[in-house]
Amino acid sequence: MRFDLQVIASWIDKGSRVLDLGCGKGDLLQHLTEHKGVRGSGIEISEDKVARLIAKGLSVVQGDINREIQDYPDQCFDYVVLSQTLQQVYEPAVLIQEMLRVGARGIVSFPNFGHWRIRAQLLFRGRAPLSRELPYEWYDTPNIRVISMKDFQNFCHRHGFSVLKRVPIDTDYHESEGHLPKILTNLRATYGIFLLGQDAPPEPQPGESVSCP
Repeated sequence: MRFDLQVIASWIDKGSRVLDLGCGKGDLLQHLTEHKGVRGSGIEISEDKVARLIAKGLSVVQGDINREIQDYPDQCFDYVVLSQTLQQVYEPAVLIQEMLRVGARGIVSFPNFGHWRIRAQLLFRGRAPLSRELPYEWYDTPNIRVISMKDFQNFCHRHGFSVLKRVPIDTDYHESEGHLPKILTNLRATYGIFLLGQDAPPEPQPGESVSCP
């Protein structure tokens, strides 16, 4: 499993309710189900991937994460995960608000555009940078945003999202090994992972049941 997904999995408690947005090949959901006994669900836009995940016994629905998440009731999950997809989201503030509405905690990860190799390409080549983490040319990229860890920290502060944990990781694209830089993190991290939440998540009122569809 990718190193960033290993870090995310380490944050999730056993037996939790987890929603994975843009779950891809389902590596995280499968790991959490098998090793942590979570009650996991996923949303994925690719019909082919959804068919393969359902064949594996995972609970996944096909659709746009921005729309599908609106169908879930408040505080339906303990964790909602958005892994390496934020840079492709049109309205990130709206989606993260929805994540924290349906879940007590949100976990967001993304390629760090502040990494030194990205800066060096812009400085010395004067061209839109390419890397294993951001491998597309400017004219065919699905990424509509470039985000650094510092940018996202400021974004959360501006929109009132509580950052409970912030971890920089230095790992190659889709590799299973990496490390956590301790200094100059916005310069050295290839990816940033943030745990978001509310200081006091709302509790169900007496007589009120919270169940997921």
